[in-house]
Parts: sequence; structure tokens; C-alpha cells
Amino acid sequence: MNILVLGSGGREHAIALKISESPKTSKLFVAPGNAGTANIATNVEVGVNDFKAIKALVLKEDITLVVVGPEDSLVNGIHDFFLEDDELQKISVIGPRKAAAALEGSKEFAKEFMMRHQIPTAAYQSFTADSLTKGYSFLETLNPPYVLKADGLAAGKGVLIINDLEEAKKELKSMLVDSKFGNASATVVIEEFLDGIELSCFVLTDGNDYKILPTAKDYKRIGEGDTGLNTGGMGAISPVPFADKDFLDRVEKEIVKPTVEGLKKDNLPYVGFIFIGLIKVNGKPKVIEYNVRMGDPETEVVIPRLKTDLVQVLLAMANGTLGDITLEIDERAATTVMAVSGGYPGAYGKGKVITGVENVSESLVFHAGTKLVDGKVVTNGGRVMAITSFGRDFREALETSYKNIQKIHFEGMYYRKDLGFDL
Repeated sequence: MNILVLGSGGREHAIALKISESPKTSKLFVAPGNAGTANIATNVEVGVNDFKAIKALVLKEDITLVVVGPEDSLVNGIHDFFLEDDELQKISVIGPRKAAAALEGSKEFAKEFMMRHQIPTAAYQSFTADSLTKGYSFLETLNPPYVLKADGLAAGKGVLIINDLEEAKKELKSMLVDSKFGNASATVVIEEFLDGIELSCFVLTDGNDYKILPTAKDYKRIGEGDTGLNTGGMGAISPVPFADKDFLDRVEKEIVKPTVEGLKKDNLPYVGFIFIGLIKVNGKPKVIEYNVRMGDPETEVVIPRLKTDLVQVLLAMANGTLGDITLEIDERAATTVMAVSGGYPGAYGKGKVITGVENVSESLVFHAGTKLVDGKVVTNGGRVMAITSFGRDFREALETSYKNIQKIHFEGMYYRKDLGFDL
């Protein structure tokens, strides 16, 4: 069968690599892809939100399965677009419909969903520019630090955690009145701060049954010791050492099951990945956020650990037979370290030539922000490459990732050297 993966990051490279290894795959396309996906698939210069061009590609290449990587296309309704088109409706799309994608597209929607289905999360209230003074008053009732979340999609940058009350008020005004995050912050969710350690849980669902993938923990801050600005993720570790069987049983019972059941009760058909951002507070799991796709860079440690044929799993999700599938998982730990552009997550240059990838051994190199120019691989984003390795435990895996990332070079390259410091 011919398969299309939408997206251009490390997540899509990791998914595409696993799909390319399946005997069920005839031709694999990635749109728009990157310099890494070009080695295992046909890249097509089509944007993830250009639905008309995606339709033309799917029909031209006789594609029967579409795997949606990034959240934008889902929040903008790509699955609905396929279902509503006579020529496309028989094609399987992995990713929820627009109504369910609001779990990620709107923080307020997600909070209301959790409250409705008794899913443990932080106390919160939502505010708009019209209720700014009420927002100030609500902040005054909370203990620091203060958590401000832009309601809409803000490319992973719409969450602020602030220790000073006056600064929190200033930022709230900046988000609501001055449109700090554009339309994404027309509504702002203010939450109580949860003190604990974070991890990610990944669920596959066909809308009825579900399967849980391995846990992972990513490192969001740019600086070592988890300091500095938030990024899209500087690396990840799987499995998470502190998530023991008892804790994971609680996650399934108190969070995963009620989430899947809640989607059914709310009549939100869902075929795809559910990423549940969790925090362990006094031994108990609470939900920080939902994403309606796989995480990045967590995909680069979770998907390589999957031994079951990914295409078989995706087809079972599309056909409503996920309950018949048994997931086989590699027992080894996997870690990934992200090499990023100098200046990221602020302003950074592009087009820096990348060398040394061919010298990497015993690690997988997933391209994120790269592209081919005149036969050379150059930087094309803030997060450039993820170096993934296996080991008996995360320390051994990290050792291999760090050994190999030192073989890769581009001007201004930076990576965190302290992943796993808090484990």
C-alpha cells in the first residue's frame, strides 16, 4: 500500500522510518519532509495545511493511508476534509476529527472535558480581555508560581510560569490585550501550579479500544538544570524510571480509560494518537495537557521501541480492530538528545552546512529542521537533529547518544549535556 506522512520534523522522520520497515508499505511519501526523510521516502513540497494539494497528491499517487504528524492540520480539520470529499472518504486518516482535536486546540475545551469526566487536573479559570480585572483578582487568590496558558495553539510557547504576582498580571494583560500570542491568547487559562515531576503517556485509539505505548519524559528548557526559556523539547528518555507499575495502573484507570470513554460519551469520534502530559504529585497522576498527536522529541524514543509492525497497528486503528493487536515493546531504554541552532528558541540563522552524520554508529539520527540544498544537508529550523540510542538503562543509552552527537557539526550547534539529571 502507498502511505503519506504529513509533517517535516523529527517526529515524522521517526514515524516514517518505522513505516518504511513494514512489508505492507509499497511507496512512502512525506509532505513536506526533510533531508532525513528524503533517504527513506519521496518528499513532496506540499504544506500540511494545503488540503487541496494534499488531495491532489493522494489521488495522483493512489495513497490509501494518511498519517498526520503535526497538530495544525488536525485542529484545522483535515480528517473532516477527507470524510466530506467523495473521492477521499474511503482513505484512512490517522488523527482525530476537528471537534476532538479541540483537546489540543483549546486549553479551555480540554479543561472542561477533564472536569466533565472527573479526570484529575489542576484547578483553573479562563479569562478574556473583557474579564481582565477578574483575572487579576483570581491571580491574587493563588500561591506562586502562577501558570498562564494561551487557550489556542502557540507552537509550544504559550505557557508562562511566573513567580512574581505583579509580573504575572503584566503578562496576563500582554496576552489578552496586546495579543502576545496573537489569536491564541484571546482567551487565557490561569491554573494552580502543580509541584511534581512530569512525564508523557501515549495512547493509540480506534475510538473504542485503546493501547498504551511506552512512557517518556522530555526536557523542555533550553538551559542545563532546566533553566531558561521553554523550547519544543531538548531531548527525551523512555521508559520513565519513576513510573512504576502501580503508578501506571493508576494512570490507566484514572486518566486513560476515562479519556477514551469521555470521547465516546461526548460523541467525539477519535482515531489516532492521544498524548497525555502528566505530572506526578505526591505519588498521584494529574493531567497537565492533552495533545492530539505524538510528542516531539518523545516520538524519537517511543516509536523506535515498538517492535510490532507500525503499519499493522495503524490499519487496526483505522479499521476499528485495535483490540485484536498486541504491542511488542523493546525492553531496552531509549534516549534522544536534540542538537539545536545557536540562538534557539529566540532568533537563529538557517542554511548552516551539517557534517559528520555519516560517522555516527550505534545511534539513529532523526532529522528535524534540515533540508537538502545543492546536495548538502543544511539547517532549516531551531531544532535540527535528534540522536537516539538504546541501552540497558537510560544512562547507558545517553552515553551512546552523547558520544555520537559529538561527531556531528554545524555552525552554532548547541545541545544539553545534562539530560536525566533529575532521575
